[in-house]
Amino acid sequence: MSLFSNEIIALKQKALEQARPLFDKIDEISAQNTAKVLAAFRKHQVSEYLFRTTTGYGYGDSGRERLENVWADLCGAEKALVRTQFVSGTHALACVLFGILRPGDELLAVTGTPYDTMQTVVGHAVHTPGSLKECGVSYQEIPMTQDGVDIDAIAGYIKSNTKMVLIQRSRGYSLRKPLSISDIKKVCAEIKKHKPDCICFVDNCYGEFVDTAEPTAVGADIMAGSLIKNPGGGIAPSGGYIAGKEELVNMAAYRLTAPGLGGELGATLADIRLLYQGLFLAPHVVAQAVKGATFAAVLFNNLGYKTVPQPDELRSDIIQAIELGSPEKMIAFCQGLQQYSPVDAHVHPVPGPMPGYVDQVIMAGGTFIQGSSIELSADGPLRPPYIVYLQGGLTFEHAMLGILGAASAITGQ
Repeated sequence: MSLFSNEIIALKQKALEQARPLFDKIDEISAQNTAKVLAAFRKHQVSEYLFRTTTGYGYGDSGRERLENVWADLCGAEKALVRTQFVSGTHALACVLFGILRPGDELLAVTGTPYDTMQTVVGHAVHTPGSLKECGVSYQEIPMTQDGVDIDAIAGYIKSNTKMVLIQRSRGYSLRKPLSISDIKKVCAEIKKHKPDCICFVDNCYGEFVDTAEPTAVGADIMAGSLIKNPGGGIAPSGGYIAGKEELVNMAAYRLTAPGLGGELGATLADIRLLYQGLFLAPHVVAQAVKGATFAAVLFNNLGYKTVPQPDELRSDIIQAIELGSPEKMIAFCQGLQQYSPVDAHVHPVPGPMPGYVDQVIMAGGTFIQGSSIELSADGPLRPPYIVYLQGGLTFEHAMLGILGAASAITGQ
C-alpha cells in the first residue's frame, strides 16, 4: 500500500525528473571532499589506537590532537580545536568572540543582523547578562543588499577600533542568500584592503563540505561551527570546532578552558572514533542533505511556494527556506515531516519558547542525536512571512519521504 496519495506520488515523480540533472554537481563535490579527507587521514596516519577515550585533564590525548591536525589541514588553517566540550555552534562562536575581543573593541557584522542566538551573545536588540555589549565591546552591522554583502559600504563602516568583522555564511532565519566561498574571499580581501589587522571571522555553521574549500583557505582568519551539523556526519554525539590562525585559535581556547591552559586540556570522554568516523562520512552525508534540499525546492516551487535558494542556484549551505505564508502551514509542515522521522515519529511538534529566541519556535526532527541539524529536521520562528527552514538528511531517500510527508500535510492530499 502506498504511503501517499496519487497526487503526492505524481508530484514526487515530476520533482525527481527535474532534480536529478542537478545531482551530478553535488556528487562531484562529494567525491572531491572525500578524496581530501582520505588524504588528510593518510598524511596524519590515523590508526585504531587513536580511538581511545581519556579522563581527567586529558593531557597528551593523542587521538584528540591528531583529529585537530586533520581538521586544520582540511580547512587550510594553521590550527584547530575539535572538542566535545563545545555545547553548540553558538558556544564555539562565543569562545572566539570573547577570547579575542576586549573592552573598547568593535565588532562589525557585514552580513546584517546575526541569527537569534548570536544576537544574545552580542547583546543586540535585547539585553543579555554577560553579553559582549555588557563587557564593553561595541557593535554595528551593515545591512545586506539583494545581491549579498554591500562591499562598497565596508570602507565607510570600518573604524580604528574595529577589531573583528563577523561574516555569517548561512542565511539564519532569513531569506537572504548564503555566502559562497567566492563571496567570502571577496569580503575578506575588501576588509584587509582597508584595515589589514582586522580579523575576519566566519560563522561557518551549515556550510562545511558544501563546496570544495572552507573559508580559512580563502582569506578568513578564523571560523567556527558545530559537530552536530555538517562535519560530524550524523555520528558525532556532540561538540564543535574552531579553526584558523594559531594565535587566534589559542586565544579562543583560553576562553574555552582558562588563560594559560587553553587546548592542552580536555578529556575525550565520548568515543572519539565517532568524531573520526563522522568526519570521514561527512562529505557524502552533506551531499545527501543538499540533494534533499534541492528536491524540496523543486517540489515546493511546483506547489507555488517561494523557495530560497531556487533549485538551480549555487548552494553554500544545507538549508532550504520555504515561505509558507501562515502559522497553520508551518505547523502542518513540521508535523507532516515529523511523521517520517526515525525517532519520535508519533510526536506532534507545537510552537513553544526556546532559549535565545524572541519568538516562539516550532521544530520537527526525530533525530538520533538531539538537535542534530545534519539529520533531517525543520524549524522556524512563528513570525511573518512564516518561513520554515528545512535542513539535513543522512540519506536522500529519507529526506525525500519526509519532504513528501510535509507536502501531504500542508496540501491535505
